[in-house]
Amino acid sequence: MNSPPGKTISGLGCRVGQLDAGQTENAEYQGTEPDQSLYPTATRLVPPSSSSKHSLHGRMEGGCIYRVLKPRLLEESIWSTFDFWSYFFTRSSNIRLTVKSFSLQKRAFSIHEYRSASLFEQNGIPVPKGFVADSPSKALEAASSLDGPVVVKAQVLAGGRGKGHFKNGFKGGVHVANSPKEAEELASKMIGQKLVTKQTGEEGKICNSVFVVKKENIKHEFYFAVLMDRSTDGPAVIASASGGMDIEGVAAKDPSAIIKIPININVGLSTEVATELSKKLGFEAALVPQAADTMVKLYDLFIKTDATQVEINPLVSTTDGRVLCADAKLNFDDNASFRHPELEGLIDYSQIEPLELEAKKSNMSLVKLDGTIGCIVNGAGLAMATMDIIKLEGGSPANFLDLGGGASEQTIFDAFRIITSEPGISAICVNIFGGIVRCDMVAHGIIRAYEKLNLKIPIVVRLQGTNVDLANEMLDKSSVMVYPANDLATAASRVVKLSNEYLKSH
Repeated sequence: MNSPPGKTISGLGCRVGQLDAGQTENAEYQGTEPDQSLYPTATRLVPPSSSSKHSLHGRMEGGCIYRVLKPRLLEESIWSTFDFWSYFFTRSSNIRLTVKSFSLQKRAFSIHEYRSASLFEQNGIPVPKGFVADSPSKALEAASSLDGPVVVKAQVLAGGRGKGHFKNGFKGGVHVANSPKEAEELASKMIGQKLVTKQTGEEGKICNSVFVVKKENIKHEFYFAVLMDRSTDGPAVIASASGGMDIEGVAAKDPSAIIKIPININVGLSTEVATELSKKLGFEAALVPQAADTMVKLYDLFIKTDATQVEINPLVSTTDGRVLCADAKLNFDDNASFRHPELEGLIDYSQIEPLELEAKKSNMSLVKLDGTIGCIVNGAGLAMATMDIIKLEGGSPANFLDLGGGASEQTIFDAFRIITSEPGISAICVNIFGGIVRCDMVAHGIIRAYEKLNLKIPIVVRLQGTNVDLANEMLDKSSVMVYPANDLATAASRVVKLSNEYLKSH
């Protein structure tokens, strides 16, 4: 296909490509280099070459691609839509970029503590010695090899393990064992059981293994984390001298106990800044170099792995003069997973809700909730607003589901199939703002799902945007029993009413 003509956006100072709202693949762009005097933050992403081809998420023939970090509104609107860069700028108006596909923004994924510890060791970050055990007998063996008291930690991807409880009645997911036999007994009460914490919900998460680590003689506990900070659009270091406890509680009780340092991503966390932070936290003078070195290495790992969060709680000093990461929580950006195939093997899919995993395979983002009203929405913000208004009307959402910008008729069908596979669904609210996702395509998916899945529950549909009139006409002429709504408030009140009626009659 021919490249569309460039289009000037007011105030941007450059030409950008256009995209047909219904185009989902082989979309081509043209543009000129941004005015560097107006946009000094423009970053060259691809080196100039007359024959360079990059097929990672798209293809460019010649020239350079630029990403302009400002204006923020433009950046955020494009980031939320495209699978690749926030915007495209090229040195020549004849350059073409082919975007092969669109997908929704993916969520961060986490790995178990024992895998985090292994990753730390590989990068020279000090951690207590430990072994993972997937059976009580292996826990016994691990504790025996560590010679002395150990800590047995349930490996579940959720916070609050120490204060949680297992479905079998056993209290706590973190315990000290003074002998190998005690470690074996503790492991027998954890492995194969579901641990319930404040983050898992009442259903809990399965514990398939425990991490048996040497119990260190801790002198002081600190908190240290590197995470992405939306207020500065970059990484930030969060630290506190009050480690080993719920950091949110510390922040609520005493905000002054939390130290926050925005980090210039082009400079990184310097040894000088880390040294000053270590002193401010209260590390002994002899341990400041160790603490600073550990902090710098943690930040470097954060950048190296495209992490969204590296949290150490606690970061400890020991009585024998060492600094250790006694616990670790790592989250990674799923959007950057193509750069880190080695991390794919670290994911424990047993920790992911089956429905969420099924949705992920269909390129959707789903979070299971406790309600009865299914929600099918495109866009995370719109999905959250939909759930909020349903709740305001007295209903209870059964899920958060974001179809994403690249939804197809099959995606719509899969969304209905996944949601209705759960018992207890009393109604479904479809709320679509059609831009790249055309409303007529959504209507096709609804009709197909209704007929193929033999749906009996009420469906409220609110469509706005591209081809909405055609979509409404298609639904009117079909045999599908749907309840239309022209606005979100009407859709929410209607779906709550229909849900209540359905529950009373079934």
